[in-house]
Amino acid sequence: MERLEDLNVLDLKIYQDDQLYCFTSDAVLLSKFTRVKKGDVVADFCSGSGIVGLHLYGLNADSIKSVTLFEMQKSLFDLSVKSIKFNNLTDKFNPVNCKIQEISNEYNGKFSLITCNPPYEKEGSGAVNDKECIAVCRAEITLNLSELIKAVSKALKFGGRFNMVHRADRLADIISEMRKNNIEPKRLQFVSGLNKKPYLLLIEGVKGGKSGMIIENTLTN
Repeated sequence: MERLEDLNVLDLKIYQDDQLYCFTSDAVLLSKFTRVKKGDVVADFCSGSGIVGLHLYGLNADSIKSVTLFEMQKSLFDLSVKSIKFNNLTDKFNPVNCKIQEISNEYNGKFSLITCNPPYEKEGSGAVNDKECIAVCRAEITLNLSELIKAVSKALKFGGRFNMVHRADRLADIISEMRKNNIEPKRLQFVSGLNKKPYLLLIEGVKGGKSGMIIENTLTN
């Protein structure tokens, strides 16, 4: 069932559908972790219904020049289009329906900031949802980590930043792929439950950046 949810920032709202993948707190944690600079040209990869892009814009409307949303699933893409129109943001947002691996060369080196809340689970690593539209958002069925980081590096300008939320136990894989694609990890924050080990991470990398990473205090969610 389709519904309209309040994002609790700038009176922005977002369309969700119970039959599709619905955003979780991970997306909001990512938008809050991401540091925006004045004039940023932003892209959100695996954008789903548009939650990260919309929430990030709501928190930084005075600084963001534009936001491009890249989403493969037409059903989720359509929801993001509806939300953009509802919030009168067609002059700021550009939704694109395509696979991350097939982003057009016209976007090469275009973005100063890219965010992503990707599928977390390695394909075949565990149970996934029976509904394909939800499964591909949770597991690396149509996009793996290596393909994602390669696409990010291609679209990111030199000196541009990449911010991602992912599973904490994938940290070694993430750093390896980032460095392989000339994105240097610069900032890291773990997320844990109350009195529990970290289960998520938030990471920022800079294309062409120098080595040296700040480890921020663990966030309790």
